[in-house]
Amino acid sequence: MPDTFSATALADQLDTQFHAALARRFFSLSPAAGLLAASDWALHLAVSPGKCMDLARLALRQSEELAGYARERMTAGADPQLRHGVQPPAQDRRFAAPEWQQWPFNYMHQSFLLTQQWWAAATHGVKGVEKHHENVVAFAARQLLDVFSPGNQLATNPVVLQRTLQQGGANLLRGALNAADDLQRLAAGKPPAGTEDFVVGRDVAVTPGKVVLRNRLVELIQYAPTTEAVRPEPILIVPAWIMKYYILDLSPHNSLIRYLVDQGHTVFCLSWKNPGYEDRDLGMDDYLKLGFHAALDAVNAIVPKRKVHATGYCLGGTLLAIAAAAMARDGDARLASLSLFAAQTDFSEPGELGLFIDESQVNLLEAQMTQTGYLKASQMAGAFQMLRSYDLLWSRLVNEYLLGERRPMNDLMAWNADVTRMPERMHSQYLRQLFLNDALSEGHYRVGDRPVALLDIGTPIFSVATLTDHVAPWRSVHKLHYLTQAEIHFVLTSGGHNAGIVSEPGRPRRRYQSLTRSAGGKYVSPDEWLQAAHHHEGSWWPEWVSWLQARSSEPVHPPRMGAASRGFKVLCDAPGEYVMEK
Repeated sequence: MPDTFSATALADQLDTQFHAALARRFFSLSPAAGLLAASDWALHLAVSPGKCMDLARLALRQSEELAGYARERMTAGADPQLRHGVQPPAQDRRFAAPEWQQWPFNYMHQSFLLTQQWWAAATHGVKGVEKHHENVVAFAARQLLDVFSPGNQLATNPVVLQRTLQQGGANLLRGALNAADDLQRLAAGKPPAGTEDFVVGRDVAVTPGKVVLRNRLVELIQYAPTTEAVRPEPILIVPAWIMKYYILDLSPHNSLIRYLVDQGHTVFCLSWKNPGYEDRDLGMDDYLKLGFHAALDAVNAIVPKRKVHATGYCLGGTLLAIAAAAMARDGDARLASLSLFAAQTDFSEPGELGLFIDESQVNLLEAQMTQTGYLKASQMAGAFQMLRSYDLLWSRLVNEYLLGERRPMNDLMAWNADVTRMPERMHSQYLRQLFLNDALSEGHYRVGDRPVALLDIGTPIFSVATLTDHVAPWRSVHKLHYLTQAEIHFVLTSGGHNAGIVSEPGRPRRRYQSLTRSAGGKYVSPDEWLQAAHHHEGSWWPEWVSWLQARSSEPVHPPRMGAASRGFKVLCDAPGEYVMEK
């Protein structure tokens, strides 16, 4: 028996090392997952003669359409009355420039769009293919087609060719210099160009405050009041641990934290430590105990005898929902309200991010983390880029390397480049228990060896989702409506996962919808919600502040910074030390 155990342990170690090497070779993406999806699709397509005939007929019809389009264009030239052929999806801006309507570039982009349509038909609706595999194959087909898009090539992009003629190739020289600078920065492990203009504590994360708690996982920042009186109930913000907290305290003009302070609220915010190898054994329970609960105890000591408005963003919102469910289970009534921003509580339909999360993918990430003790956010950056490949990859490559135009860095882009790490144990638990097993929504997620249920939460909830979110799709966020009977004020705002939340008043082209489901009210489906919700122009921040103030007491004198007599003395100025760790 000992020999057998020893041999098994050696085999497991060998497998782990090999899988970790695969992860490094394939940019943390599982090749096995891709092969399984491709073989599932290909085999079922091969035994579907009806589907194959439909695809053949579609190809023939498209060929005729393309030939007719070419004849029409060649004979009529730039006649404005001429039909424009196949139109790209509304969000596809690759061929929007008027230069694309000139021959032969109009023919090229029409051919590309028709090919895209054919592959969309080929990868969907094949009977017998597992839904996850269908999504993976369709996504992979789109990514491969994008590589050969005429807009991404020098010789077939009329905008680039015109710029090259106008500038005598100077744009290509600038592009080559941009590419060389990027490669040099990548090799040296330096952040992208322009991030040096957004220094933490100097340009971003500058709202005045003090660090009043520090343990091995978090610092707690208490922000200095700017009004003579404040609402008695403090706000405790729990940001995601996959990101630096200061997305909520960017520049002074778009800092959500500064906005709350200026509106007369006492604000506390967690700043997660950037974990290293020595933190590999920190798990989800540690993030609850050392993170949320340690911070809540500190807030209660500094602002005693007052309930707390708890606020969570992204994964921080998921963690907060778990904590609130456990507190409700245990009869802990210290929360006045719950605000969740772009936070999922049901992971059965996680959106396109689910393309990169299955048993094969998680196993590969676990093997990689076994060697390092953590996973860098940058190791999954490729997956996030592919979700928005045009916006985050191809348009950047065309603009910076072919047109020679550096897009100016802004505070949100600089924050996005300030990557963090995730401990091995916590990240594995998060992926398996929440994404793969959907334990929270199904009622078997355990806190303290006992399951928690979101149904137990009775505090009112302010939930924000963003319309074009690729990380936490709004329909997935909306599922909270059937997981709890608490009052839910649901807001759907324009923008994506980050820009939709960082949406300060006065920012142009911002709008949102909102609707309250009363406590114990009937379930409203997402489509019904869209029809019934009220439309508003501008930022949703003022509506949130009004919602908080309606659930707060009359203003009082601001509390002192920290509470030294209760063990929470002022340690240093904000933004603290943990946010500086690389």
